[in-house]
Amino acid sequence: MADEESGSRIRDLDTHVGARIRLRRAMLGMSQEKLGEAIGLTFQQIQKYERGTNRVSASRLFDIARVLDVPIGFFYDDMPLDPAAVPPVSPAVVTGFAEAQQSFGGPPTIALSTPSTASLDANVLSRRETLDLVRAYYRIPDAGVRKRVLDLIRSMAPPSDGI
Repeated sequence: MADEESGSRIRDLDTHVGARIRLRRAMLGMSQEKLGEAIGLTFQQIQKYERGTNRVSASRLFDIARVLDVPIGFFYDDMPLDPAAVPPVSPAVVTGFAEAQQSFGGPPTIALSTPSTASLDANVLSRRETLDLVRAYYRIPDAGVRKRVLDLIRSMAPPSDGI
């Protein structure tokens, strides 16, 4: 039984690391193919890493971190204390958003809930809508205008737990 529990935790960790690879790659607007080319792998292998199907070795994670310009610790950030609490990977949420930059539209693909201050749902962070919003926000050259846009969005959202 302990071996099964340990195996489950390892798979949960692999899934979390894969989700963080996908998140950062998406934030950069990089395709799986481009990431694979940069580290000498096929996009299929990148898919397997991102889904947690294949475990990422330490040296490969180092290469990925270098290409994605993040410290290795980034892949373990927001790791739940209980690895079983890692949300499942939802390919429908993230499919194809790096190559097709489309504006907001249609209903959200997942139910939104008010995130806790401890962690944000990785699925929300990897949605095309979220990435479009962040990219558009940072294209606003005037910092004062950006602050007013942020204030407007906060005024429209329901109260939260300090976020």
